[in-house]
Amino acid sequence: MKAAFYEHQGDAKDVLQVGALIDPTPGPGEVRVSIRVSSVNPTDLKARAGYGGAPMAFPRIIPHQDGAGIVDAVGEGVPVSRVGERVWIYEAQAGRPSGTAAQFTIVPAERAVPLPDNVPFETGACLGIPALTAHRCLFADGDIRGKRVLIQGGAGAVGNAAILLAKWAGAWVATTISRPEQADVARAAGADLIINRRTDDIAAVIQLATGGSGVDRIVEVDLAANIQANLACIATNGVISSYAAGDPKSAVALPVLKAMLKAVVVRFVFVYSVPSEAKQEGVDALTACLEAGVYKPTIAARYPLEEIAGAHEAQESGKLIGKILITIG
Repeated sequence: MKAAFYEHQGDAKDVLQVGALIDPTPGPGEVRVSIRVSSVNPTDLKARAGYGGAPMAFPRIIPHQDGAGIVDAVGEGVPVSRVGERVWIYEAQAGRPSGTAAQFTIVPAERAVPLPDNVPFETGACLGIPALTAHRCLFADGDIRGKRVLIQGGAGAVGNAAILLAKWAGAWVATTISRPEQADVARAAGADLIINRRTDDIAAVIQLATGGSGVDRIVEVDLAANIQANLACIATNGVISSYAAGDPKSAVALPVLKAMLKAVVVRFVFVYSVPSEAKQEGVDALTACLEAGVYKPTIAARYPLEEIAGAHEAQESGKLIGKILITIG
C-alpha cells in the first residue's frame, strides 16, 4: 500500500515520507478500512514534532487519527457483513503505529463507525477528534437544550464542531472570532451571536445579550488567556470546559472567590481520556446529527497524500479556516 510515515520527529518537510509499505491484515476484533479521506489534527502535528518532549511511541509512525473510507476486510469475531460498509474512523493511531494517512488502516471494529449514505467521506473525515471533543465539552454535564453556550474560537475545528452540535441540540450559541473572515464560518455553522475578541468586550456583549444572566456552558480553547472573561460571562452553576493548551507549561491564575461564589465547574477535556461510555454517547449523537443532515463542517483545503508535508505546514500556519484533508488515491 501507499502510505505517509515518519521514523524521526521533526519538521514536516524533514521527516515525512511517502512510499510503499506492506498491506496490513486485521486481527481479532479489528477491521481494515480502505481510506478515501484522512484529516489533519493538531495532535498529529504535535506527535510528529515531539511536543512537550514526548518521544516516538513506535519506530515508524503512519500519522493521523481521523479519516473515512470503506471496510474491506474483517478480523475474527467481526461480522463479515461489515465488509463494504462506509465508515468514519476515530483514534486510528491511538496506541498504535499506523493511522489514516495510508491506503489502508486497521482499527478496533468500534472505532469504524457507520457513515450514513447521504454523508460524503470528506464530512466523515472531519469528525473524530474535533467532534468527539466538542461533544464532551458540551454534554458532559447534561442536556443543553434551551441553554446558553459560549464557544471561544468558533472558527477552529473543535469550535466549529461545537457550534454545529450545540445548535442541533437546541442551544443558543455565541462564539468568538479573531479575524473578520472567520465570521462567515461561524455564521454558516449557525452561531446566534458572533463576537470579535480583538475589538469587542466579550463579557459586556454576553451580559447584554443574555439580560445579565450569563451563559450556562463555555467551550474553551485557551483557558489561561480567557479565564477572567469566562468568569465574567458564566452563569451561576455554569461549566467551563477547556480542551486545549497552547503552551505545555501554561498555568491558570484562577480567582478562587469569584469562581466559588458562582459555583463554577472547570472541566478539562482530553479526548483520549474520555470514558468509553461517554465516547459512545458522542458517537451516537454524531450519528443522529449526521442523519439529520445538519453536520456540515468547513473544509479549508485538500491535499493529495504525496503532499502531506504541505498539509501539515498549512495546519501549523494557522492561516486557513476549516479542516485540512488528505485525499487518498
